[in-house]
Amino acid sequence: MTTPTNWKDHGIKIVRAGELDSNTPQTPGMSRAAAITHASTGASRLWAGTVVVQPNAKTGPHHHGELETVLYIVKGRARMRWGDHLEFSDEAGPGDFIYVPPYVPHQEINARLDEPCEAVVVRSGQDPVVVNLDLESPELPNAGRSEMPFHPTS
Repeated sequence: MTTPTNWKDHGIKIVRAGELDSNTPQTPGMSRAAAITHASTGASRLWAGTVVVQPNAKTGPHHHGELETVLYIVKGRARMRWGDHLEFSDEAGPGDFIYVPPYVPHQEINARLDEPCEAVVVRSGQDPVVVNLDLESPELPNAGRSEMPFHPTS
């Protein structure tokens, strides 16, 4: 691989807070915005953005195929469920990182009813791979809206 000599055009890219792209799949109760994409920075193996999960919102059960995902919790509290029947559960708060391995069935829930959960999301690929799963969630009915899939099929 040849190293570019024009570092001004082929070096560091800064995506400012006001430049995030909200033209990504959205779900009621959740707002996503892309920051690091091929279009915005030329990234080819990473995707990064933000997600804000409103109180009383949760994802449907899903996985992201071969992609690895990392979430960094900025504000609020995230509850993660995972496993073949979403039988495992743990929570993360501000400053915590969550790692989701490839193909792991999981569900994200705002664990707080009084404030949004804000997180930075990083994935190991550009493709929006989402496989929605037909699993029953063990979450109580007031812990999010189970009738809405987190990731719409597009």
